[in-house]
Amino acid sequence: MTFRKQKEISGHAAAVYSCVAKGNLIYSGSADKFVARWRIDEGIQDKFSIRFEQSIYVLELIDPNILAVGLSNGGLHFFDVDTRKELKYFTQHTAAIFSIKCNSVKEHIYVGDAEGNLSIWDFQFNLLIYLPLNCGKIRSIDVSEDAGQFVLGCQDGTIRLFETEFFNELKTLVAHENGATAVLFHPLNEGQLISGGKDALLKLWNLETEEVLQTVVAHTFAIYAIVSLQNGEILMTASRDKNVKVWKSADLDFIKRLDFKEGGHRHSVNALAKIDEQTVVSCSDDKRLIIWEELLKETQPSPPH
Repeated sequence: MTFRKQKEISGHAAAVYSCVAKGNLIYSGSADKFVARWRIDEGIQDKFSIRFEQSIYVLELIDPNILAVGLSNGGLHFFDVDTRKELKYFTQHTAAIFSIKCNSVKEHIYVGDAEGNLSIWDFQFNLLIYLPLNCGKIRSIDVSEDAGQFVLGCQDGTIRLFETEFFNELKTLVAHENGATAVLFHPLNEGQLISGGKDALLKLWNLETEEVLQTVVAHTFAIYAIVSLQNGEILMTASRDKNVKVWKSADLDFIKRLDFKEGGHRHSVNALAKIDEQTVVSCSDDKRLIIWEELLKETQPSPPH
């Protein structure tokens, strides 16, 4: 299994903290205070651009036409990307927003900030509940495939599991020293969770028994993102150590390192966004976005008779 650099995108004037992809478009948010949009096929910026007064820490597409933007001052903005019109702006959070996750089935939007506060909104932008969890920065949020649960990765080192009907906390797992920074429900195995931490470890959990099934020394610094590709068969992780790595999801076996020698990033890799089952985009403190693609095996010629 081989991945290669397909395309590099430059244009931001500062670190790129977040990226999301939909169809032929990538949205990116940066410390240069701009949200930009790029055409994947051409690798160029289109006419869509929004300037803010603060750094953009996180982006999330609520549906193909609505973009959620979380800012370093706690501002939460929703935009219609077709018209570039701001639909709503909220100041519910007063600390930097680090995570936003959409639950399309329940029509919920989960928002976590630097002080451990979680807000939950519906798709009409009504606040459903605001939970001061006192868990430090909420760096990562994921939603289960059945939409019945969501999980938080928190700065106090815990992973916190909630149900999506009444938003009751189901479990709190002590997971990573100095902070849980990335969480992903296992794409193949129901009841399992994958987490990454500031301790650079990747862990596989049985949520029912709260048992750690596997621990891997995955990176040399904090793991900031985990995504699945190939219909859940593989995982990709991004880290402050400048690397993107590829793993088998079943057993967390290492497959490949996508580093500077492979045309990768020069500084911290802050986020990953899946474009399709064979392609992912990464963004970095080096101001660049890089599109990585799996090289499909070429058909071998038939042996001579």
